[in-house]
Amino acid sequence: MERIWLAHYPEGIPADITQEAAAYSSLADLFEQSCTRYADNVAYLSMGVSMTYAQTLAHARHFAAWLQSQGVAQGDRVAIMMPNLLQYPVCLFGTLMAGAVVVNTNPLYTAHELKHQLIDSGAQTVIVAENFAHTLQEALPGTAVKHIVITSLGEMLGGVRGLMTDLVVRHIKKLVPAWRLPNVVRLSMALKLGTKARYTRPKLTHHDLAALQYTGGTTGVAKGAMLSHGNLVSNVCQACAWLLPYTEGTGERECVVTALPLYHIFALTANCLTYLKLGARNLLIVNARDIPDFIKSLSTVAFTALTGVNTLFNALLNNPEFAKLDFSSLHTTLGGGMAVQEAIAQRWLQVTGCPIAQAYGLTETSPAVTINPLDKPDFTGSIGLPVPSTDVRIRENNQDLAIGESGEICIKGPQVTAGYWNRPDETVKIFDPDGFLLTGDIGYMNESGYVFILDRKKDMILVSGFNVYPNEVEAAAMAHPGIQEAAAIGIPSGVTGEAVKLYVIARDDTLTEAQVIAHCRTLLTGYKVPKTVVFREDLPRSNVGKILRRKLKDENK
Repeated sequence: MERIWLAHYPEGIPADITQEAAAYSSLADLFEQSCTRYADNVAYLSMGVSMTYAQTLAHARHFAAWLQSQGVAQGDRVAIMMPNLLQYPVCLFGTLMAGAVVVNTNPLYTAHELKHQLIDSGAQTVIVAENFAHTLQEALPGTAVKHIVITSLGEMLGGVRGLMTDLVVRHIKKLVPAWRLPNVVRLSMALKLGTKARYTRPKLTHHDLAALQYTGGTTGVAKGAMLSHGNLVSNVCQACAWLLPYTEGTGERECVVTALPLYHIFALTANCLTYLKLGARNLLIVNARDIPDFIKSLSTVAFTALTGVNTLFNALLNNPEFAKLDFSSLHTTLGGGMAVQEAIAQRWLQVTGCPIAQAYGLTETSPAVTINPLDKPDFTGSIGLPVPSTDVRIRENNQDLAIGESGEICIKGPQVTAGYWNRPDETVKIFDPDGFLLTGDIGYMNESGYVFILDRKKDMILVSGFNVYPNEVEAAAMAHPGIQEAAAIGIPSGVTGEAVKLYVIARDDTLTEAQVIAHCRTLLTGYKVPKTVVFREDLPRSNVGKILRRKLKDENK
């Protein structure tokens, strides 16, 4: 199939990034090159404390040396369990520099979820923020963990030691005999010991495993997508190629806001890795759910880029203080993780003057697959054009469909995972005979190569034989000024097979079910109109704020 989208690439974006990606033998190599090139630039900002590229490299090398001194070998798995702290990039890149494999772990996991991930990955080392040590304590028995590194919000890499961290370390050490753990230390102590330890640079290639990135478990037990150094380096090069025509150049003039958690693949690649290659500053937001504090942090820097999901954009827009910020430096807003709704995109453009460029990706694709041009103010609902070196096909039964026809979005490119960790049975299910990744997303491509996603295959609602896409219903509902958020699911119906049920968070208590249904009738064909409307104060969400329809479905079983 011809790559029709290349003719519509913005000026300056290459069709291929193979040669650019080959300049880096691994993600660790990319990190070292960037830190050397931009040594004096501020790399990360958090809670009033900054860290330069040179400092980040030094800390990461010391952590790598400490890991190696503890017997952590190339290919061993190291779990990182913390929010967006300055310590995160140090531990991330230190792990990679040691040749180990990063296992990003949600600090909000239950002990049951954490235990599964630790056992499944075989992680022998865990780095955890002290606030979540109690979960780790409960999950540890039966795992292979040998080393625990504890850090605190105030530790700041060898600055304040953190009284609470010391207490947590002492408490855990009391339980060491039961767990037979040889090592429980503060991060600051590990870094100090690392300054005296010998560091040996591992021989890494694009084929070596860099990270096990666990999926959300929406199709069952969470699985670890195997992302190689080549996968992640390629995706960083793809993202940078897309960004460069719009940036003011590399260096400290660029400042990206990282509100989404770095343990999630979206922020990991789009923020931490991509802007590392550009030599930009990275403002780390520890808790993006605290919107007033988030906005206060935004007021302290001239930010040029912000990534987020629809729910985050909506939350910011709903706080009157957000509109008072200075947006004169903002030139890039990237939306992903879930569908960006037109009503939110229009409000964002009106308030900030910067359009939301919707993007699309998956954990299994490192994650970027398609991105919209960053300077187009018109919101079309498209998820963009395929990024360089990427093939996107719309297929059904392993056959390409015609332009405009709806089918499964299928992907091939250097950023695509080789499969799931220790799950050959699940791996074989996600590739077609031609080697294309089957995304499970239904969409179509127009004559210019822009891709439009309709919905998840499993979320599609079948009403009297007609397909109803929840995204469309939700977007129509959100056009009502009294609705703050909405989620649509299908529920069993004896008459039509399935019927649409809409969950709504209202802006005030006066909104009624009848009003919502009447509004939807003005925008939707009859069979798409919700039959029932349920008002809620909140909706179940993922770690990045994405509304979880599957949990709403479970409530109706």
